[in-house]
Amino acid sequence: MGAHPHGTWILLHLLLFVFWLGGDLGVYVSSRYVLKPDLPVAARSTALSIMSVLDLGPKICLVLVLPSGITLMALEPHGAERLLNAWSAGATWLFAALWLWLTVREHHHPGRHPWTRRADWTLRVALTAALWGTGLYTLLAAEPFGVDTDPRWLGGKVLLYGTAIACGLGIRLTLRPFGAAFGALAGSGSSPGTERALRRAVDGCVPYVAGIWTCVLTAAALGVFKPGADL
Repeated sequence: MGAHPHGTWILLHLLLFVFWLGGDLGVYVSSRYVLKPDLPVAARSTALSIMSVLDLGPKICLVLVLPSGITLMALEPHGAERLLNAWSAGATWLFAALWLWLTVREHHHPGRHPWTRRADWTLRVALTAALWGTGLYTLLAAEPFGVDTDPRWLGGKVLLYGTAIACGLGIRLTLRPFGAAFGALAGSGSSPGTERALRRAVDGCVPYVAGIWTCVLTAAALGVFKPGADL
């Protein structure tokens, strides 16, 4: 007998969480070397290049968690068949393909196409609001979307996913001065002011990074254990 498709999608969903967290850890470790003033500029530039390459993995995983999760819910919706089916899952994958294209394009060509950055930013803000609203409704309603199996764990996952996206937006805002500061480092060498600007931008992201790690780990645990669910 062949493998059950549900199990295959569960494995993909879990792998996305694993690579998301592992890639983020690699980005964080690389950033520590970017900030070391005792290293030559060339070595710090290499660390920054490694950091950029590693950062693409978590970005891809963040996007694909959405359609893989919707697919899992469509396979076993527990009463929400009218909302979640093959058509809704397929539409989510098309949406994710567009989002992924925007994400990869902006990653490889940052700032070259301002409309790409604006579109990606707008999409993430709107999606965060929609996820928070859906998550809260799922947590508070007696039978959200007609589901009678107490899916509050799922509402928690949705809220955490939206929060992880919001933390990513916080990282983008905090890192805005980084490019100019690193450009000054590469052009004029290290100085106390440049080092302060670099450290302020990178270290300012640490709370958001910790937030993402907490969201990813907690969401994975909720998906595995499904606390309170009546299945």
